[in-house]
Amino acid sequence: METATFSVPAMYGDHHVKEVRRLLLELPGVEDVYASSAFQVVEVTYEPGKVSPEAIETVLDKAGYLDELPVPKETDKPATEAEREEVFFRHSTAFEQAGPVVTFSQEVPTGGRPLWPCPGLGPIPTMED
Repeated sequence: METATFSVPAMYGDHHVKEVRRLLLELPGVEDVYASSAFQVVEVTYEPGKVSPEAIETVLDKAGYLDELPVPKETDKPATEAEREEVFFRHSTAFEQAGPVVTFSQEVPTGGRPLWPCPGLGPIPTMED
């Protein structure tokens, strides 16, 4: 048995850990998989005659876990002054009745998909699939 360790920057949640374990344990020759979303690392124990580290890395890459997680940068302008093509997340408003309190709100589009790329979170297969 040998062990290979992979850095997986796009694995940031427990649902990713379950998906990575499922994908890798289906490979012939993979004996054990340790996956940590906290450390974004996967450690695989495998039989070298049945599977190679390159094959394991290919599965992780195809699933999207080896890619860097793109995080858009927020501008320093208030949303009311931002141009259409600029990215902004917060709308800051102080209401007279609230005094000096600043509140934040965010419009979240609902498109039936995650707000950022999320490997392993795709359409849920039905019984017919």
